[in-house]
Amino acid sequence: MSVGERRRSSARRDSLLGDNPGAFASARFVRITPMKARRVVDMVRGLPVDDALALLQFAPQAASETVYKVLESAVANATTTEDLDRGALVVSKATVDEGPTMKRWRPRAQGRATRINKRTSHITLVVEPRVETPSTAKKGRKA
Repeated sequence: MSVGERRRSSARRDSLLGDNPGAFASARFVRITPMKARRVVDMVRGLPVDDALALLQFAPQAASETVYKVLESAVANATTTEDLDRGALVVSKATVDEGPTMKRWRPRAQGRATRINKRTSHITLVVEPRVETPSTAKKGRKA
């Protein structure tokens, strides 16, 4: 493949989207534990973008603010770089990976110390246009 034939695409985009239209956004080294962030991300996976943003805006979890910002960024990427309609976007993939853990020490009784793990997360959200399915009326009919 010559240089002229090569598409301007990153390896990260190819692994997340392939040749499908869509966009993604990620927040790395977020100071929240991956388990807590996964609870929030699981709520929005598969939802339309507007419903997901409304859900995140009023969710009581602390991670919902960060996930809201990442989702807004993914929608902005889709509308500006891919020229996709905001109303047709769906959260297709949502992952939370574990980042580096900061190790801290807490003094305890009798001169001892215990380790405190301050965990970090990498949050990635992928938005794609909604896939239109054929109507169920045509499926129910036998030929």
